[in-house]
Amino acid sequence: MDSKVNVSYITLGGFVEVEKYKFLYFFIMLTVYIFVICSNATIVCLIWMHQNLHEPMYIFIAALLCNSILFSTVIYPKMMIDVLSEKQVVTYSACMSQCFLYYSLNGSEFLLLSVMAYDRYVSICKPLQYPNIMRKNIVCCFLVLAWLIPTIQMSVPNILNAKTKLCYSTLKGIYCNNLIYKLHCSMSRAMSIYGVVVLINVSILPVFFILFTYAKIFVITYRSCKEVRKKAAETCLPHLFVLINFSCLITYDVVTVKLEFDMPKTVRLIMTLQVVLYHPLVNPIIYGLKMKEISKHLKRLFTKENVRMIEQ
Repeated sequence: MDSKVNVSYITLGGFVEVEKYKFLYFFIMLTVYIFVICSNATIVCLIWMHQNLHEPMYIFIAALLCNSILFSTVIYPKMMIDVLSEKQVVTYSACMSQCFLYYSLNGSEFLLLSVMAYDRYVSICKPLQYPNIMRKNIVCCFLVLAWLIPTIQMSVPNILNAKTKLCYSTLKGIYCNNLIYKLHCSMSRAMSIYGVVVLINVSILPVFFILFTYAKIFVITYRSCKEVRKKAAETCLPHLFVLINFSCLITYDVVTVKLEFDMPKTVRLIMTLQVVLYHPLVNPIIYGLKMKEISKHLKRLFTKENVRMIEQ
């Protein structure tokens, strides 16, 4: 295509036989989206309603689950519209906006997990200093920074690329991510370097910090009594599982974009769906089942609902 031609609409070419399976696609996406909203919102409401859950650890969990709701809302409504449409298209500006929100919320996820790791470290390794260190204003500051830092860093390429000319019109995906940069006529070396810096800041460094923090926790608790080890396992292992799950999915997203793997379209679709499907679903399940206090309140909630249904 002529490099002087500018494309204003982008075709999302990652779907497989949309016309044939569009109602199946729509039903699956709608079901998943509803379950994501309901499951995450239920735990957030429980944390908000119960005074004994108004602790930093549970506040950070609520923030993480709110982040999952926002993440799903950025992806699922547009995908549901696409599968019911004759053509899966999006304007360049809308695609850039979705890409911006997608990576901003991913960055917030890593930073929230980092804050949660620090909270567990202080709680388990410095229990006497915990009330002074994790004060209400510090918790609020951590939450603001977890959402603000990725937003600011991701806004730079979004603003600079807003007027960039496109030479290609088909994106090999079902939503807008960094594949959009493959459509540009040219990619500046400075922007490529900046992208690597942002990746390090909002994902790689937080992961190293989390692993280092939990390593220190497990070393210290290994030398402690059985009760301390049990507390560490109950509160840290769910966070670690969430981190591993999320890191694997994001690694796939980054690697496929950077290395441009030549894989069958169906395989790419399945793998891409896993990125946006598993994580928002896994979070409420892990925290709902594995966090003792949250699990207790969930059981009470559903027990009351069952009793009411029987009485009616």
